[in-house]
Amino acid sequence: MGRTARVLIPYEPRDQFLPFHARSQRWAVIVAHRRAGKTVACINDLLKQALVCSKPEPRFAYIAPYYAQAKDVAWSYLKHYAAPIPGVQANESELRIDLPNGGRVRLYGAENYDRLRGIYLDGVVMDEPADIDPRAWAEVVRPALSDRQGWAAFIGTPKGRNAFWSIYDQATRDAAWYHLMLKASETGILPQSELDDARKSMSPDQYEQEYECSFQAAIQGAYYGQEMIQAEKDNRIGRVPHDPALRVETWWDLGIGDSTAIWFAQRTGPEVRIIDYYESSGVGLAHYAQMLDERAKERKYLYGRHVAPHDIEVKELGTGQSRNEVARSLGINFEVARKLPVDDGIQAVRSLLPRCWFDAEKCARGLEALRQYRREWDDKLQAFKARPLHDWTSHAADAARYGAVAGQAMDASKYPKPNLKWIV
Repeated sequence: MGRTARVLIPYEPRDQFLPFHARSQRWAVIVAHRRAGKTVACINDLLKQALVCSKPEPRFAYIAPYYAQAKDVAWSYLKHYAAPIPGVQANESELRIDLPNGGRVRLYGAENYDRLRGIYLDGVVMDEPADIDPRAWAEVVRPALSDRQGWAAFIGTPKGRNAFWSIYDQATRDAAWYHLMLKASETGILPQSELDDARKSMSPDQYEQEYECSFQAAIQGAYYGQEMIQAEKDNRIGRVPHDPALRVETWWDLGIGDSTAIWFAQRTGPEVRIIDYYESSGVGLAHYAQMLDERAKERKYLYGRHVAPHDIEVKELGTGQSRNEVARSLGINFEVARKLPVDDGIQAVRSLLPRCWFDAEKCARGLEALRQYRREWDDKLQAFKARPLHDWTSHAADAARYGAVAGQAMDASKYPKPNLKWIV
């Protein structure tokens, strides 16, 4: 007969997190202000679940947007709270805690989420999911929970109305979800004097986002935050039907070892109707040529011009051919966007967005990328750098930039206000 031992972990839950620890739902989301203690609460939740799990070799994970972030934010907490457990072992190189019952808690970064393929999980915490490629959850993490019917908790601070907002919004309307929002003005965790001081040194949007859990504020450093918020207010994100009388043009960002992103647009007068979006990686141009053909047949797209970046003309060492030559052999005749400084291209997109109407369903991933595309943050200087952050949002944003540059000849001031009728 097995023996059980009483283990006292040096964690005293804050009152605000007691309902989270007592939840019965499989899915959970916590929206919390800075320094509320959500990471400490979730690390301890993972530890407890790994210790009491009755399944063989339990596996639990904490996933941050970046591996270095997981190490900086959560590793010291995990080691500290696991230390009193008899027989526990810490693996520094893998950021892993092995427990005496065969359970394991490990930290991961989502920047290379494909490395998680093939693992199984009994429970997972996804920290700051707004900064994680949405495909990480849908294609890798969610399937890893299936055979063990594992649970998931999403935690973070708002960064605009993005994927994290969608998760929280769903949770508030679905009894299968546990949801918790902790605003600094309501929790009492931080003294009022600290909040007053923070408010002095932050913009209203920054304070509302970081301390009052506002999803309405634009993402800090976002290039197109205000433009995308305005598009929402103007009801220019919804259902945008394909018009068979208009040509469909495509805007490409061609990846080599990275993703290739493609926007599908139709123009009528000043209006630019973004009717579709496609993104994939690890495949050659033949795949995209086939995809274009399939959309032409299934969705009745009649193509006009295809816009590509200037580097499509670069010849590859292995073949001696440029990707433009390969594309022509596959029946895709690209128009090459003129080369401009990135800042000029970003300004071209800003000028274009007020004339754009987006199909919310078909362009969901691309829209999310445009909302989150932002400047890189310099931790040393505590300021934004002049260049964009290269992450999963870059591909869609770059493709939009090439399309905007190629269409600059169309002067929006020459046209009346758009009048697109919606189909509901």
